[in-house]
Amino acid sequence: MTKFIPYVLKSLWRHRARTVLTVSGTAVALLVFCFIGSVQRGLSRLTSSEDAGRTLIVFQESRFCPQSSKLPQDYARTIAKTPGVRDVIPVMVFTNNCRASLDAIVFQGMPADKLKSWRDLTLTSGGWPEYEGQDDAALVGEAVANRRGLSVGDKFTIGGVSVVIRGVFRSTVAADNNLIYTHLEFLQRARGANGVGTVTMHEVQLEDSAEPDAVAKTLDQEFKSGPVATTTRTKGMFQADTLADLAELIGFVHWLGYACVGLVLSLVATTTVMSVQDRIKEHAVLQTLGLRPERVFTLVVLESLLLSSLGGLLGVGASAALLSWSGMSVAAEGVTIAFEPSAMLALQGVLVAVVVGVIAGLAPGWQAARTEIVSALRHA
Repeated sequence: MTKFIPYVLKSLWRHRARTVLTVSGTAVALLVFCFIGSVQRGLSRLTSSEDAGRTLIVFQESRFCPQSSKLPQDYARTIAKTPGVRDVIPVMVFTNNCRASLDAIVFQGMPADKLKSWRDLTLTSGGWPEYEGQDDAALVGEAVANRRGLSVGDKFTIGGVSVVIRGVFRSTVAADNNLIYTHLEFLQRARGANGVGTVTMHEVQLEDSAEPDAVAKTLDQEFKSGPVATTTRTKGMFQADTLADLAELIGFVHWLGYACVGLVLSLVATTTVMSVQDRIKEHAVLQTLGLRPERVFTLVVLESLLLSSLGGLLGVGASAALLSWSGMSVAAEGVTIAFEPSAMLALQGVLVAVVVGVIAGLAPGWQAARTEIVSALRHA
């Protein structure tokens, strides 16, 4: 069958404009399909990781945007003494935009020693001594650095917060690559405010034997009569609740991915049908020369498969390159969803293109194979 591939390629090249339009349309549809898959993967990893189920977030009751949550920092001492708690870290969060945004900047302020042990960060430039020795120093995730063109030594200002970049990091958690870490006291005093002694939330690590729901209930009961009541949930539940509206939208966009697959099917099938209609006499001649109808059917399906696969490879490749280079993310209320490309997603996109290509060629192939030779040779 491979000896017929040059013939199929010549057939496609004979109608270059139609081939290019079909391949480009398929590529765009598969690019959108991969983009949707990447944001769904980012949301899934954010809310269902092992860390998300074994870490608690203590937040102010009935508060949503980080700027509205103000907990006493000394709550950390009480939390640390609670049975089942391994460690606790106070975190100050600031974001320039609490609404859903593709370019939200999220600062997290925490003690430098805790940052080192709590976050899995690898500095790609800069160093820890420079960060630890300067009050207004910041460590910037590589996604933010690429998006904003930041490098070590630059001064970055947004929303009244000015920092000096002393390191660019890469994290094993894709969402963290969209964060900027600063010293806790610096962020408490930023924007002309004096928030020393208050934090946005407390992040709690649990012992392996601890039951998250039981510890969360104990903490909320402890602070119920305190100066500020709290709501405590696992990190995964906290992020899922925070992103509830956005997650619902992402779930709806999931259907757009299926629509893209349908678009590819329709586009490739239409092009293949047009190709078969243009070559009725040619297929009749091939059968006259000895090609069986089954072979003609296979040639048409192969043509459809090549069209779809070429467009799929271009679309998947373009999406992987764009997602890896841009570090795109969407954030809401200080929680970030990273658009995560992956080999599995790329493989899925290519597989979709192959399957759709085969399906799109079935009807035109059947039509070409059942053409009567005499009537086809008389076709003008």
